[in-house]
Amino acid sequence: MAQTDPSAAAIAAADRLEEAGAALAAADGRSDRIAALTQTVQAYEDGLVTLRDGLRRAAIRQRTLEDDLAARSDEVARLLGVLQTMGRAPAPLLLLHPSGPTGTARAGMMLSDVTPGLQAEVDILRSQLDEVAALRDLQNRAADLLGKGLAGAQEARTKLSAAISDRTDLPQRYTEDAVQTALLVASTETLDAFASGLLRAVDGGAAPLDATVAGGLALPVQGTLLRGYEQADAAGITRPGVLIAARPRALVTTPGAATVRYRGPLLDYGNVTILEPAADVLWVFAGMAEVFGEVGQVLPAGSPVGLMGGETPAVDTILSETAQGVTGSQTQTLYLEVREGQSPVDPATWFAVE
Repeated sequence: MAQTDPSAAAIAAADRLEEAGAALAAADGRSDRIAALTQTVQAYEDGLVTLRDGLRRAAIRQRTLEDDLAARSDEVARLLGVLQTMGRAPAPLLLLHPSGPTGTARAGMMLSDVTPGLQAEVDILRSQLDEVAALRDLQNRAADLLGKGLAGAQEARTKLSAAISDRTDLPQRYTEDAVQTALLVASTETLDAFASGLLRAVDGGAAPLDATVAGGLALPVQGTLLRGYEQADAAGITRPGVLIAARPRALVTTPGAATVRYRGPLLDYGNVTILEPAADVLWVFAGMAEVFGEVGQVLPAGSPVGLMGGETPAVDTILSETAQGVTGSQTQTLYLEVREGQSPVDPATWFAVE
């Protein structure tokens, strides 16, 4: 249905936002509250993305129909005129012909051939008018749908941040030496040097993730691959990682169980979280506005590790974007680097990078 009705995706997304709202209300009483809130945030993000895309396609479809009806205004007017004439004339008179019974019979046969054609035109016109009315109704409700979705997503993020700060149920693989970490940060000038020093500084022990999952893990944030491994940017600079474009305030999660080896600001990368999913393997997530977790904790797969920065666009801005055919702004970037031993490797060896 989504292929034939552009509003179907938006309506389905609105239903998903309603379900996310119900899940948010139920999360407070669950024992696995953090997991429930994480799923709720992701449901809101998915629903909002789908809703924005559905509204964009609905706006395009509405303009196409309205332009088509405007271009056919003369044809539609003539069709309506014929229908009105037929509607006002008594049925027997429509079949009378000046030449007598033979002419009347021929006129009747011609009318019987024409009438299905007229009916088909009427059905097409009615379908188009009904679709335009439905699309206009969707556009009229769009502000309310988006407003509720954005508010619910923000409430879910706030509750998730609070729940993580109160968390005490995670296993602690080791305790961070804050002084040693601070000295390491101060003494290194590159991410490569910092990561290498981090592996030497603390023996975190065997990490929990089975390395056989390598290559098929989901990216840590919902977004679009902006720059590939060792691909040069506009300034000609290459980095041994990938850059992912994401929407403001998008949730970043760990695709697999991992030990937190570092979290906090680092060099010019912004806030960074470094995870150890397997012995001597590091995942570096850089560019977040907020980071979660404590160094030494073992995070289960799917655990939140941070939020992207930026400001969520206002409802009016989103509606303006969708009306103009823009799918939404992925204005934030997450840098992902994977290191094995002392060297960076292509993240595609672990993640499903597309």
